Amino acid sequence: MPYVLFHEYFPEIAERETRSITIPKRLSSGLPAGEYGFLEMYCDERGCDCRRVFFYVISPTKKEPLAVVAYGWENPQFYARWMKDDTPKVIEELRGPILNMGSPQSSLAPAVLELVRDVLLQDELYVERIKTHYRMFRDKVDRKLLLNRRRTKIKKRKVRK
Repeated sequence: MPYVLFHEYFPEIAERETRSITIPKRLSSGLPAGEYGFLEMYCDERGCDCRRVFFYVISPTKKEPLAVVAYGWENPQFYARWMKDDTPKVIEELRGPILNMGSPQSSLAPAVLELVRDVLLQDELYVERIKTHYRMFRDKVDRKLLLNRRRTKIKKRKVRK
């Protein structure tokens, strides 16, 4: 599944609504004091309804991402139906929060995961915002698919004539 930054489709909203957390002193997890930005990424595979977000976690003091954390907010039954697989390990990786295996992770990634789990996702209003962003993103991707299908049908009609 290709994941794309929310910024790509909605730059103004992302500018206003991207979450960041400032930590005034080093945490017991080892995460140093500083600012951490949580850029949202969503799947832009047409027709997908995974109901997941990837947080691409950055810091102004680092050139590379600190972590990529996947989070799915639906219940295990949803993911078992969606994947047609109810293996607990598979479901756990879809629901998250979990470090995404296929993404670059820094040595701070486990501490970032803890921050996501214990702070970021405890904010119910923020979780609802993520779901709203997901729906906006999916609507745009799926509308693009519909427009492309219509264009293809129109081109085929013109070729036949």
